[in-house]
Amino acid sequence: MELNITLFRMINDLGKEHAFLNPLFIFFAEYSMYFLAMAVILFFFTRNGRNRVMVVCAGLTFILAEVVGKLVSKLHTNYQPFAVLDDVNKLIEKDINNSFPSDHTILFFSFCMTFWLFSKSRYRFLWLVVAVLVALSRVGVGVHYPADITVGALISMVVSFIVYKVVPPLPITKRLFHSQASIERTKSKEL
Repeated sequence: MELNITLFRMINDLGKEHAFLNPLFIFFAEYSMYFLAMAVILFFFTRNGRNRVMVVCAGLTFILAEVVGKLVSKLHTNYQPFAVLDDVNKLIEKDINNSFPSDHTILFFSFCMTFWLFSKSRYRFLWLVVAVLVALSRVGVGVHYPADITVGALISMVVSFIVYKVVPPLPITKRLFHSQASIERTKSKEL
């Protein structure tokens, strides 16, 4: 627990020492979710079967990782740092409840890790950079400890890898997205 608090102070105090970081912490902690939602919508509606499978796998990963996260939260409880520690650089409003593990981190790592696994781009590492920035920003704004984000990230990474290996090869997945692609090709020929 002492290491967790020490690491929390190191990250959270950055905003006190370097005030220009506070808007970045707030942006990644609160508003990056909208950009993730836009990416999900764009990927799903690109008329590319692989992208649709990727989005479905990311959504399934998030649901399963959240379930695992809720089960893990029954084993360990801690309140947000701003509710327990003095002199926290608290930058956003948050209800006091169990902060273990971080739901935001689970969300971002579920989607970003899945996108990273499916991507063939040489820039695919940016998905993981975004997930890490969001996770660290939750510490920066004072609402999570490093252990909260670490466990959330680990849960999501394990679940996303399992979903990536299991779901795309399933016959039902192939049939569903193959038939969807056939319907779209037929519609586009009619136009």
